[in-house]
Amino acid sequence: MKEWWRVVFMATVGLVLPKLAGAQSLAEEIGGLHGVLDTLYDQMMPMCKDLIGVGSGIAGFAALFYIGHRVWRHIANAEPVDFYPLFRPFVLGFCIINFSLILGLINGIMKPTVMGTASMVKSSNQAIEVLLQQKEEALKKTNKWQMYVGADGGGDRDKWLKYKYGIDADDEGMFESVGNSVDFALEKAGYNFRNSVKEWMSQVLEILFQAASLCINTLRTFQLIVLAILGPLVFGLAVFDGFQHTLTVWLARYINIFLWLPVANIFGAVIAKIQELMIQLDISQIDQEGNTFFSATDVGYIIFLIIGITGYFTVPSVANYIVNAAGGSALQQKASSMVGAGISGAGTVAAMGGGVAMAGASMAADAMGNAASGMKGDMASQNQSAPYFEDKLKGK
Repeated sequence: MKEWWRVVFMATVGLVLPKLAGAQSLAEEIGGLHGVLDTLYDQMMPMCKDLIGVGSGIAGFAALFYIGHRVWRHIANAEPVDFYPLFRPFVLGFCIINFSLILGLINGIMKPTVMGTASMVKSSNQAIEVLLQQKEEALKKTNKWQMYVGADGGGDRDKWLKYKYGIDADDEGMFESVGNSVDFALEKAGYNFRNSVKEWMSQVLEILFQAASLCINTLRTFQLIVLAILGPLVFGLAVFDGFQHTLTVWLARYINIFLWLPVANIFGAVIAKIQELMIQLDISQIDQEGNTFFSATDVGYIIFLIIGITGYFTVPSVANYIVNAAGGSALQQKASSMVGAGISGAGTVAAMGGGVAMAGASMAADAMGNAASGMKGDMASQNQSAPYFEDKLKGK
């Protein structure tokens, strides 16, 4: 009785897991939210004008004291007035009045880094699409796919009978036909289960990948908007003595955070390359074995993917290697630690699932085949079909 429940459970899982293909569309929808963030940034930029007046007032007030203090000191010391340092408040005031142009200049200089790294990801994704098409074509040429899936998705029982027993459907007896039908259904479920495990794992990792990328881009967009809106105020305060460093700190932080997206795109290109290698491994397995299965190499690639996804939350640190912005954002650190812990936990579950799948897929197939062989032994004579494990030893 327990064996029957095991067989029913495995058959149900084998039929349900392929339905999880909708997770792929979910990952694509998550990835499409990046365009929403770009639109949000463009729509929020006009809000900088609200602080241009405030920044101009602060800069004018600061310029009065800045120029007056230096001119008075030169006069008091009976020195000629040095006009060059006095240009600083005027230049900063011009930048405040035309802050939208200054911000556009900074974005225009940094934009090629985003476009260049985005092309790397795009080329990798195109290569993956080509490999997926090659994998699908190679899989459709295998006997097992034609027997268990076929053009209509229901498989080809006549082809299965010919391949496994060398008989036609007309040569079956009544009881033998029932046993063969059950045997065929269980083997088809086992085939679908083994193939769907890798598909399910890749879809879970794809969702985690898109979620990590979206989290980094959301934090980046949020902080860029805040820095851009407060920019005129920072420029105004930078006129005061003792606050000159705020201008360089603001510029360093803006460029540092802007570089998060190019660095994240490079991480995405690396992960896409790993996916290419996984698909190439699948194609080689199909060419050699006529099927795709879980191996230690697959688990290794999955571990690399998990490391790459977790590495997304080191993007701010990597950006610091390019432009070092002193200190760190509490929001960034808190969000990175919380989401990073969640991704790491999900990745651990995925890795455990991959290890279980290596043994589980084989055990499921053995259980289904053994149960089918036992049922056929009760319904038909054993001299018409070899036992399942004997076929396994012969490599069938």
